Amino acid sequence: MNITLHQLKVFAVIVGRKSITKAAGELNMTQPAVSIQLKKLQEQFDIPLTEIIGRKIYITDFGQELYRIVQKVLDEMDTIRYKALDFKGILSGKLSVSVVSTGKYVLPYFLSGFLKANPAVDLRVDVTNRSKVIKSLEDNEVDFSLLSVLPSQLQVMEEVLMPNKWYLVAPGDYPIAPRQSLAQSVFKDIPLIFREEGSGTRYIMQQYFSQANVIPQLRLELASDEAVKQAVIAGLGLSILSILTLKNELKQKEVKIVPIKGLPLKSNWRLVWLKRKKPSMVAQAFLNYIRQEKAAVYKTNFSWIEQY
Repeated sequence: MNITLHQLKVFAVIVGRKSITKAAGELNMTQPAVSIQLKKLQEQFDIPLTEIIGRKIYITDFGQELYRIVQKVLDEMDTIRYKALDFKGILSGKLSVSVVSTGKYVLPYFLSGFLKANPAVDLRVDVTNRSKVIKSLEDNEVDFSLLSVLPSQLQVMEEVLMPNKWYLVAPGDYPIAPRQSLAQSVFKDIPLIFREEGSGTRYIMQQYFSQANVIPQLRLELASDEAVKQAVIAGLGLSILSILTLKNELKQKEVKIVPIKGLPLKSNWRLVWLKRKKPSMVAQAFLNYIRQEKAAVYKTNFSWIEQY
């Protein structure tokens, strides 16, 4: 056999992404180049690794067995590299974080300084909705998760990073009387735009309406904060959003905050990990960095939210 590590890595990403196109994007390769590497690996075996049905790629049972072995091989290669760096006194290893979608406005600022100081650390960040973030935490697939609302079903430890606030947001030309704070009953008549089921923003909205004994008027359900913002700007309805998603739109007066009883909702951004989990050397180093630098990171990048 003449199998290369590059072929194995390409195959692992194809299986993980279930798509040659997505694998090409992750690997910074062209689709034909990825296909060539898969073909060269396939030539080493008489049994098919993949099947193409329609436009989708499917991994055969043999392909799945090979994938499990490949994962072990690649992990061992990473271990060799990390050990070599450790002997040089260089912090190295993997840091894995799952992040609720709104957290993409937060996490990069808390990672930047740490990664600059420790360039040998390999980072994996999965940005998804709240239910999937909690599932990855529960299954012990990540070192940390970034959340605003703690999962009640898990025993976790937390490090509070900074405040989070949610406001009712309307288009920039939405009529609001000066100094007027609306009653919660207006939600019966306001067309609202919701995030999809499983998102943290939707969870927050549902908690708010439940406590207010209000049945809101749902007009649209969208899968990202960016899509919700654009729908609000276009005049399709109002929504409750984290202030962190609104910096540019508020500055450009594309949206405005609607004063209403019970808002803003307040919580904190938290770095969360399983209570039973023993952090790796890299995870502990990152946690130490956060504890030392979080106040400075907040002051430099997020103090603007205090004006709202």
